[in-house]
Amino acid sequence: MLNQLYEKLESDWEEMIEIRRYLHQHPEVSFKEEKTAQYIVDFYRNLDIEVTVGVGGNGVVARIQGGKPGKTIALRADFDALPIQDEKEVPYRSKVEGVMHACGHDGHTATLLVLARAMNEIKAELPGSYVFIHQHAEEYAPGGAKPMVEAGCLEGVDAVFGTHLWASEPVGKIQYRTGPIMAAADRFEITIQGAGGHGAQPHKTKDSIVIASQLVGTLQQIVSRRVNPIEPAVVTIGSFTAENAFNVIADTAKLVGTVRTFSEETRDFIIGEMERIIKGACFSADCSYTFNYDKGYPAVVNHKEETEHLIGVAEGVKGVSEIEECEMQMGGEDFAYYLQEVPGTFFFTGAKPEGVDTPYPHHHPKFDFNEKAMLTAARVLASAAITYAG
Repeated sequence: MLNQLYEKLESDWEEMIEIRRYLHQHPEVSFKEEKTAQYIVDFYRNLDIEVTVGVGGNGVVARIQGGKPGKTIALRADFDALPIQDEKEVPYRSKVEGVMHACGHDGHTATLLVLARAMNEIKAELPGSYVFIHQHAEEYAPGGAKPMVEAGCLEGVDAVFGTHLWASEPVGKIQYRTGPIMAAADRFEITIQGAGGHGAQPHKTKDSIVIASQLVGTLQQIVSRRVNPIEPAVVTIGSFTAENAFNVIADTAKLVGTVRTFSEETRDFIIGEMERIIKGACFSADCSYTFNYDKGYPAVVNHKEETEHLIGVAEGVKGVSEIEECEMQMGGEDFAYYLQEVPGTFFFTGAKPEGVDTPYPHHHPKFDFNEKAMLTAARVLASAAITYAG
């Protein structure tokens, strides 16, 4: 049965590429993916596959019932793009100014669509039932996974599997990890309210830039000197804004950044330390501040049994040449919400472009991936889902 499915996927690989490239040329940013969602819905309706629209927003869920008894397995793909200008010189370059698929979500969607069709063609032979979750808004918290779960996309599901095309690793490699694999991803904003004035008279001001500059360095000491060295954590200042004339001391300065952690204890500890450091710096400078901290996605924590199942089936999948336990990644993923509800695992599928030693990273204006990886991803997802269901 699996060999039959593999043959169908191989024969449809060119169409998989066509779908991916169409989506790449017509990207939509998070929470605005109406046309992409309609494209997915039309694909399923043309196959007479049961499909539900508007799940938790722009989410789409399709279902296939196998002809034999078994468990219910969910497979997930995201379909939102990023507000980045596509700088690749390729025929399928984005046609939307300032928007591109710079993370592989177009490939995830094409993979799942073609896989669903192939499974539908042999559904009489399949055990159990299958839920195909097409998720909107993975790139921008609060994301699409949480509202889709709240809307019932996992009702009756026994396990969930998902993958990310990973352009840093060669095609044929599968990377997995039991337990935490991707970090909680949070966002914060700090505004220092000083008292501006003439650049020649600093003694008559409260210099917000000086205070904010001190915070940039001091906040780094939370991870380097206050968090247990064996506990992964990141505090990054990504933006520092204090616009003013060259001879004017700024009234306010704003810092925006991110915190990445794996444990809730460390997460809460860092929040408390940040508040204490900011408060102390502003107290000593006799100025005020606002500190807004938004908890984003929780850490992605894979389940042991489902991860071991994935490893076991991946070893026999055509096109898989290497299976590797990977390091924990500090990037975030709202697949975490699915794993909080049902058992499952999230893994990486190597997608390094051919003839490239150092590929452009995810979220880069020239990001691209090897489309052969979609076929590998489809085979592994199918094998994991069908064998688990049976």
